[in-house]
Amino acid sequence: MVNCCGLLNTNNEPVPLKSIEVELEVRDHVATVVSTLNYENKEDKPLEAVFVFPLPGDAAVCHFSAQIGQTQIVAEVKEKQKAREEYDDALSSGQQAFLLEESEQSPDIFTLSVGSLPPGESASIRLEYVIELAVQADDGLRFCLPAVLNPRYEPQGSEGAGVQVTSVPASLVPYSLSFSVRVSSPRPISKVESSCSLEPLQYVNTEQTQATVKLAAGHKFDTDVELLIYYRDAHKPTAVVEAGQASAKPGSLMGDPVLMLSLYPEFPQSVMSSLASRGEFVLLLDRSGSMGCPTSNGKQQESRIASARDTLLLLLKSLPMGCYFNIYSFGSSFEHIFPKSVEYSEKN
Repeated sequence: MVNCCGLLNTNNEPVPLKSIEVELEVRDHVATVVSTLNYENKEDKPLEAVFVFPLPGDAAVCHFSAQIGQTQIVAEVKEKQKAREEYDDALSSGQQAFLLEESEQSPDIFTLSVGSLPPGESASIRLEYVIELAVQADDGLRFCLPAVLNPRYEPQGSEGAGVQVTSVPASLVPYSLSFSVRVSSPRPISKVESSCSLEPLQYVNTEQTQATVKLAAGHKFDTDVELLIYYRDAHKPTAVVEAGQASAKPGSLMGDPVLMLSLYPEFPQSVMSSLASRGEFVLLLDRSGSMGCPTSNGKQQESRIASARDTLLLLLKSLPMGCYFNIYSFGSSFEHIFPKSVEYSEKN
């Protein structure tokens, strides 16, 4: 079975893209990814199409817009059923409409219903999301831009467990890719590496805390683009402040400034070897109001908090002797069982 990604018609057949433009802005440990996808209906009839777009599982979509001819569409967040009804009503009345939804089969797949695209009409899709970059063993920050239009294969017997294919023949990639990166951090940037050819790193300031880099010319998007970013003094605490939106109401979530504090401590080898042999386990339990709800919609179902309690007991009984542990719970405030982690024993 083949699960296609990209622009698909009602028969699940791919429609080739014209180009992809990706702008990556990295601020310390967080990346903002802006993808612009351009395509055109080359058929002699209106095309009702769906765009299938894979995203990292921990990404947060913060903007979506579409440009069709002279028409600009900016997405709003709405309740799923209401959004679906308004989309259907717009199509039935002959209007152009877009609908972006998270796939029910896979949480890292977003499907975009672009509605009716007239013959010969071009469209531009702009999708923006934010993601925290994972720290690698060598202190590098890893970002991966997947070859979004590659098919995902599901071997027979996998029962929906998709296996992502990260490479396709370059001759099968019918579109171009523009990929630019801007990195800024309170710490100097030492280097940027990639699985693909890059142009030389360009520093923007003398402190070398800001830099830009691009993919080398002629790159074919036939494989994932992996990027590794390295900072000097990687273990030094840093803080980045983002001002609130001037148009937002003072005191509101978007109106207040936000502080991002990055702590990446470096422990002595003696401490790390001790932890490797014994380990420390901190268990986090949600006890907010929603935990009183049943685990499913059926009657007389166990509550979420009861299920969490049973899971917590199972985990406690599974800890190895000699390790250290603690339990934190949170709702409108948080509590802990011990002031600091204690050695695991029958008494504790």
